[in-house]
Parts: sequence; C-alpha cells; structure tokens
Amino acid sequence: MGRQTRARVDLDALRHNYRLACRHAGQAEAMAVVKADGYGHGLEAVARALQGETRRYAVACLEEAERLREAGLSQPVVLLQGFHEAADIATCVSLRLEPVIHSEHQLAAIEQALLAGPISVWLKVNTGMNRLGFLPPEVDALVSRILRLQGVTLLGMVTHYACADDRDEEMTAQQNAVFAELARRYPDLLFSAANSAGHFRESSPRFDWTRPGIMLYGATPMIAESAAELGLRSVMTLESQLTAVRTLQPGETVGYGASWRAERPTPMGIVSIGYGDGYPRHAPTGTPIWIGNARVATLGRVSMDMLAVDLTAAPYAKPGDPVELWGANLPVDEVARYAGTIGYELLTGVTARVPRVYSE
Repeated sequence: MGRQTRARVDLDALRHNYRLACRHAGQAEAMAVVKADGYGHGLEAVARALQGETRRYAVACLEEAERLREAGLSQPVVLLQGFHEAADIATCVSLRLEPVIHSEHQLAAIEQALLAGPISVWLKVNTGMNRLGFLPPEVDALVSRILRLQGVTLLGMVTHYACADDRDEEMTAQQNAVFAELARRYPDLLFSAANSAGHFRESSPRFDWTRPGIMLYGATPMIAESAAELGLRSVMTLESQLTAVRTLQPGETVGYGASWRAERPTPMGIVSIGYGDGYPRHAPTGTPIWIGNARVATLGRVSMDMLAVDLTAAPYAKPGDPVELWGANLPVDEVARYAGTIGYELLTGVTARVPRVYSE
C-alpha cells in the first residue's frame, strides 16, 4: 500500500473558484492561469477540469504550453513571458500559441522571422511593476511596427498589478489610469490587467480579459482577508498519516539540533511527510496540523521525510491515523503565515513524489 502521503485535489472546488472569478470579472472574460504545474495541482488535470469553463489558458513558458497541447487541449494559450529564443517562434506558430511581447529583442525576432503560418501576439505594457514590458510612451511606435508585419495579429495589451492585494494602497489606481488611457486610444484591441487580487478590487476596471491564478486554487490573493471570506474553496488537501506515537519525558528533545525540549510529559507523534515532499522546512515549532477533529502543533525541526507533532490536544491519536497538513480544515494560507511565506509557495512547492489524487 505504501506511504499514505498524498495531495487530494478537489476539481469541483476548482471549478467553483473559476466561476467565482467569472462573476467578479463582470463583462470581461477570465483566462485560467495554470502555470507552475497548475500551481502545484497538476497542469493537465487542472486544465482538463476547466476545459468546459474557460476560453483561454495562460502559462508562464513554452514548456507548459506544449504540455497543454500534448494533453489535447485546443483553447488559445497565452505565454505570459513570451518566447525566450527566436527559434521558439516556429513552435508558437505550429501550436497556435499567443506569446506576450515584452522586450525589444522579442519584437525584433518576430520582425525577422520567416513565419510558416499566422501568429497572434499580445503587447506587455509596464505601468509600474517594473519587471517586464514597454513603457507607455513607447506603445504607439510599437503598435505601428507590429501592424506592419505580415502574418502577425496584435490581439491586445496586458499589464500586471504590483500592489492589488492591499486595499489601502494607491498604486493600482495609478496603473489603471495609465492602462485605461491606452484602452481608449486602441478600442479595437483587447486589454487584460486583473490578476486574482484585481477581481476583488471593486473600483478597478476589468477591461476585456482577467487572469485569475491563485484564487482558482483556493488560496487568498488579498492581504488580511482569508480565502473563505472571499468565497473561495480549498482545492488541495495535503495529507499523510501518523507513523509512530510515543511520550517524551521532561528534558527530552526531538529532531535535528535538539531545538525543542519537553518541559512536561508530552505525547508526540511522527508524521510521514517532510521538506522532501514540499512541506516547508522553515515552519517553526507551533505550526498547526489537523488530526481527527483537533488542531495539534509541530515540534522541533522539519526533517526531509518526517516531522514531529504535539498530540496533547489529540490524546486518542495512534499510528495509521490520517493527518491533514493543509486543506479544508486548515487553510494553506494559515500554514504559510507560520512558515513566513505565502500560500503560493506552499502549493507550488509540493514535490513530484507526492501523488496527486483527483476527485470531482
């Protein structure tokens, strides 16, 4: 039967979250962002589950797009980072991908390419994120260059919010003002700005396409607002089982570095999961775990293949009992806060040795 460490993925919850994104998108459409192996949930399974829901996918790189095509998915696929080499343009043409052009070297490569067929592209505009994209004053000249190219269709423009997860910031309004001016100048093009957080900013325009990512997977995109408060459902439940139970006596330590010492008789369990599975090594003593109907807490350092928990709140626990590391009973965002990170990192960090088990 093997080790009972696995990630259970609720595809119905995934669809619920996508439909919630669509409701928040209003008149705009929502392209499903399935990059990073579907945020750790399994690219092909996630994309197939949304096949009847979305008219566009978005991924980060060519390799992810190729996997979608190999899985038989036919919807348009947006390459959010575009192509990295000129030779990749031919693949974009043959697979009918929509690369985002964000740099001069990419545009020059398109201009010089001998295209074997038509290609549709997006133009990335830097409205303040200052990672990728052209500055707004450059846009008119860039559009003119693209429109002169035979076989190349400019679908529209994309930008990315820097601070939309914080309702108290002002930068998103400034970015929207810049992007909205471009939308007024180019009414025949499509415009896309809203990431997951943008769906929950009531005052932000949705333009033509939104790009829900983390919200699809049941983690919050907002500062100080939980996924449940936003109406999102947990998609991944990371689970394992107790493999041993013993009582630590006062003065005894547990784990590498002997970083935790018992001050009283303490029932302790060992769970068959560790940082080799993607559970965060830097999660401190006290990080919550769910066993039965009780919250317990980690003890000492997380090892590669196991971790220790304090079973004081679950005295009935025994070897073989199931353990939830995060999921429906324990939000991934809460675990992330204890570990000093965000839910995005935990979900995408679950390693390949953890089987994904899918349910509808």
